Amino acid sequence: MLNFLTSGLLTLIGLALAVGGAWLISLGGSWYYALAGLAFLVAAFLSFKRKPALLPFYAVFLVASLAWAVWETGFDWWQLGPRGGLTVLIGLWLITPVFRKTLTSGQPVPDVKPTRSFLLEGSVVLAVIVAVYSMMNNPNEVTGVLPGDPVVSSPSYGGTEPDGDWHQYGRTPYGQRYSPLDQINIENVTSLEQAWVYQTGDMKRVDDVPETTYQVTPLKVGETLYLCTPHSWAIAIDADTGQEKWKFDPGIPQNPDRQHQTCRGVTYYKDPGVTENGPCTARVFLPTSDARLIALDADTGEVCPSFGDEGTVHLETGMPYNPAGYYYSTSPPVAADGKLIIGGAVNDNYSTKSQSGVIRAYDINTGELIWNWDSGNPDQTEPIPEGQTYTANSPNSWSVSSADEVLGMIYVPLGNKVPDQLGMNRDENVETYSSSIVALSLETGQVQWVRQTVHHDLWDMDVPAQPALFILHLI
Repeated sequence: MLNFLTSGLLTLIGLALAVGGAWLISLGGSWYYALAGLAFLVAAFLSFKRKPALLPFYAVFLVASLAWAVWETGFDWWQLGPRGGLTVLIGLWLITPVFRKTLTSGQPVPDVKPTRSFLLEGSVVLAVIVAVYSMMNNPNEVTGVLPGDPVVSSPSYGGTEPDGDWHQYGRTPYGQRYSPLDQINIENVTSLEQAWVYQTGDMKRVDDVPETTYQVTPLKVGETLYLCTPHSWAIAIDADTGQEKWKFDPGIPQNPDRQHQTCRGVTYYKDPGVTENGPCTARVFLPTSDARLIALDADTGEVCPSFGDEGTVHLETGMPYNPAGYYYSTSPPVAADGKLIIGGAVNDNYSTKSQSGVIRAYDINTGELIWNWDSGNPDQTEPIPEGQTYTANSPNSWSVSSADEVLGMIYVPLGNKVPDQLGMNRDENVETYSSSIVALSLETGQVQWVRQTVHHDLWDMDVPAQPALFILHLI
């Protein structure tokens, strides 16, 4: 029975490799897979006939396969594993005492020449040694030393804020997350002492969803820190003392259908055309986990009624479906070119009738919709008319975008169409924009270019990070 089952398995593997390998040869690919398929078929025959010659034959095949894999990929575990894993596992099965006892072919096992067993066992040991070595080896490692001197004397950070400020999620619209401050360095960092502690008071609740997380990057503008909490509270803190200046609670209702309960940050904006301070001349924009975008006075935390609908833009507007908790923004919008540009997160793998991943630009002062870019309908960027909805399940942007006002573009990291691991029913637009970085015109929302990182993504390989922009100086 064991011979029959083993022979059947080897036959199936051999046929699959032989047929697939022949097709690969017709495409100009490697001959190995077709030859490996023939080797598996020969091994299947020897197993069916209970021939002891199976062991040395498979040993030679295993060593040859190992040599080919190393020749083709080097000692790279992630490439060696798929090429040799199954072959080694079958070798392990063939050397087990349970299977070897079946290879009598009319003679008892003790009469089988020891070298035949030793050859296969030795080849398996060799494969394991190569596997362990390749796991410890990094073929892509590049050693070198960074230059100690700056390449340019005045690098461009993409913003005009003072060195000690952090006005946007990535400090500037370029998203570099770099501070030019040098007072703290590798020599004195160990001597830092705690200056103050501030407790937000926002705690995880018993009925919160599992992914209730604290992921905020605070902003520093002058002497004030602005941040948000998992339940979308907006808070202003004195940067010197840690004293609370104000707190705003939007009153987010609990919802067990919400997949994420977090807030990565708020957006600060001050109208450059206004020289005198007054109500809402400086604003903090708060995205909430119930799909609202709220404008707050940066000095007082009061709602700015001139923005949107009494201070609020409702992001569920225009969605084809609107089950509560399935759409929200976990990341701060981008303030650029007089616009507030925001995407949104959708629940992964919850439904085939989910909201759109549309990117929308609102007038930063009034909250009026200026343009919308929906990857399911990428050419219609003017605001959709009443009665029309955005494309359901289109790839969404739950992370943070970057912007370059000089080039007039915003760079949007996109995720996948939901359900993420379901590859059927994907149209040309989905296959073009899923898991990519898309450059849109700040003025119109029209696509300027797209760079896809994973085609036909079935593994939820969203682009998760804010794109970092920099000026490359060639020397």
